[in-house]
Amino acid sequence: MDETEKLILEPSKVGLKLNPQNVDICYPPIFQSGGKFDLRPGAASNDECLYYDRASVIICAIGSRYHNYCSNAARTFLIDANSIQSKAYDVLLKAHAAAISELKPESKASAAYLAALSVVEKDAPELLPNLTKSTGTGIGIEFRESGLNLNAKNDRVLKAGMVFNVSLGFHNLQSGISNSKQQNFSLLLADTVVVNDDKPEVLTAKVSKAVKDVAYSFNEVEEKPVKGKGPANGTEALISKTNLRSDNSEKSKEEQRRHHQAELARQKNEETARRLAGDVPGSGNNRSTAKSSADLVAYKNVNDLAPKRDLMIQVDQNNEAVLLPIYGSMVPFHVATIRTVSVQAESASTNQASYIRIIFNVPGTPFSPHDTNSLKNLGSIYLKEVSFRSKDTRHINEVTQVIKNLRKRVVSRENERAERATLVTQEKLQLAGNKFKPLRLNDLWIRPVFGGRGRKIPGTLEAHANGFRYSTSRQDERVDVMYGNIKHAFFQPAENEMITLLHFHLHNHIMVGNKKTKDVQFYVEVMDVVQTLSGKRSAYDPDEIEEEQRERARKNKVNTEFRTFVIRVQDLWQQPQFEGLELEFDQPFRDLGFHGVPYKSSAYIVPTTNCLVELIENPFLVVTLAEIEIVNLERVGLGQKNFDMAIVFKDFKKDVLRIDSIPSTSLEGIKEWLDDTEIKYYESRMNLSWKPILKTITEDPQSFLDNGGWEFLNLEGTDSDSEQSQESDQGYEPSDMESESESEDDSSDSASLVESEDDDEEDSEEVSEGEEGKTWEELEREASNADKEKGNESDSEEERKRRKMKAFGKGRAPPAGGIPKRSKLRR
Repeated sequence: MDETEKLILEPSKVGLKLNPQNVDICYPPIFQSGGKFDLRPGAASNDECLYYDRASVIICAIGSRYHNYCSNAARTFLIDANSIQSKAYDVLLKAHAAAISELKPESKASAAYLAALSVVEKDAPELLPNLTKSTGTGIGIEFRESGLNLNAKNDRVLKAGMVFNVSLGFHNLQSGISNSKQQNFSLLLADTVVVNDDKPEVLTAKVSKAVKDVAYSFNEVEEKPVKGKGPANGTEALISKTNLRSDNSEKSKEEQRRHHQAELARQKNEETARRLAGDVPGSGNNRSTAKSSADLVAYKNVNDLAPKRDLMIQVDQNNEAVLLPIYGSMVPFHVATIRTVSVQAESASTNQASYIRIIFNVPGTPFSPHDTNSLKNLGSIYLKEVSFRSKDTRHINEVTQVIKNLRKRVVSRENERAERATLVTQEKLQLAGNKFKPLRLNDLWIRPVFGGRGRKIPGTLEAHANGFRYSTSRQDERVDVMYGNIKHAFFQPAENEMITLLHFHLHNHIMVGNKKTKDVQFYVEVMDVVQTLSGKRSAYDPDEIEEEQRERARKNKVNTEFRTFVIRVQDLWQQPQFEGLELEFDQPFRDLGFHGVPYKSSAYIVPTTNCLVELIENPFLVVTLAEIEIVNLERVGLGQKNFDMAIVFKDFKKDVLRIDSIPSTSLEGIKEWLDDTEIKYYESRMNLSWKPILKTITEDPQSFLDNGGWEFLNLEGTDSDSEQSQESDQGYEPSDMESESESEDDSSDSASLVESEDDDEEDSEEVSEGEEGKTWEELEREASNADKEKGNESDSEEERKRRKMKAFGKGRAPPAGGIPKRSKLRR
């Protein structure tokens, strides 16, 4: 029962893309079996295990809420049903369908029950005493609408748009079996139905109640159908569609996942082939090209120069220029043309002179690529660097500091201007005005923060007609986020974190202050991150308990405010003008999260319905699952405490994202999540260098596809291939070895394992004829000559003997009186 509640409260586990915050249960799920049944809406499950022996019945009823509106469904499952149970279920199925068909506009509420009653009277009148007294009630925000009972006495006229819980059943039926748990049984069917103008719509129709979907068998051998005393149409005893001991149930989860991954690999290779076939070779990529700067002019003409003073370095901050004395003239240079400036003293003494070195940006070098201005004057000669010597150390240091500060300010301004030039022009925000009151969240902080000095202040987030606006009390601190620019929206309440947040991942960059970003986050701290501890704190301290209660109350209050704001914005996004945007707040699933290092520090990474995110630590991580080509799990093997995850995107020109140092305990959970989200994953024992791999694929996609696509990453496939190659190598013998072994077998006439010395001498002669070896005297003579050359005549007798023995080991034939011959063993 608890597992069923979890599935209801987490729709993503059953493949439904619903916000879990909008889902709840109407009542605890009801499971009944073993002869103890209660068909009343207020029934409850007992603590006994389900009974599913032959001729047993199991009733399941589930009620859930979505946006506070209720729905209900109930089904009866039959295990090896006998003829009595088969007949009763068939009649109930027909009566339930008849009741639903009578839910029409301008019809009376009693018509549904009377239609069901007439079916039972016609097909099985003996079951009338066991029929429930109504066919359900109205359902909506309340699970039971008291004025909309579908019984024989209610003459209320139905209207289009009404919703009913059509519930019908038989209680306390006798199966004809003496076993107490099988003697009594009940049947129940319930569906949520909407009254429409043409015909009623069953909202829970996907939960089949057909005989072939609710009848099961535990018999090893399939039984033949037994005809019962059915109605005139010849109803037969139920035959199970599904055998609970089928091969599918016996397959382990790992085998099913392996088969599914193999199918995903085939689909992925086909998809990659289609995508690569549509690409144009040599097309532009997403990498930024050389940034062209605007025309940087310090002075438009000579008359604008400051009056000539002493021949010393001067800085004109108004015109952003540095004037250098060159050959008796003051030559201006715009500060943006300077790359670095440094000072170096001749010695440690303060009375010595100092040198100032200024290095300029030279177009065409690795540090300064050509821009639009330099390309106009390719034949120009550029000044690379200048150095000046001065005895005024204080002046040199001041000038250096002023140049650095001025350059930093100018470069920052130019970078911001260049970033703004690449921004996509967005639509203008339409304020709510008189149309409706804007939705508002107060006292929020923003990330990334606004630039500038001064104390940071919180702001207000407002939802207007076509976008959000965040603003503070300062006039220059304002950000607009248009609905059309939102790619993913996330709501993460404070559970194990210190903040509750709303996060927007955008299609195109926007400017927050002077920062260009695709991620904008608004958050509130629900408790102090740092607490001052003074002395010992007791868990039973009243002040401590009161403080914890205040923090808990504040967390609940903040989460409720955010959740209310999200629900209201979600309702706003349901309007027809936003239908094509497919906007919906996504919420991370903490139960599926894992620790890893996506950038420089460890973080807790959690999946959502459409993404893989980390929204607490900066920089944020937002990976769209639909943009992932494959995932390679690296450093996976026995004895490894951690492994890495490499995410390859469908756009091969994007860098591969690495998440390092994931605990090995999370491996199975990650593999199961990847398989559930239809993402193909591979495993490898080492880290791969992905840049050359992707470069090879993009340069020659046809060879990549001809060689099996991504299957070169298949660790299991490569292992099986290597095993086959090893087996084939072991089974192969060269022809020389075969002929040699055959000659040895043919020449062997003796059954003895040990040959005589004569045979050994004959063998040695044959060897010497085939390959001539050195004699003992020749080896001794060579060793003596080597000793003379090295000046080792004074070596001891023991060393000489050792060298002789070593040299003897290399010889083919030992001397006759030396080491005795060893018997040769036949192979």
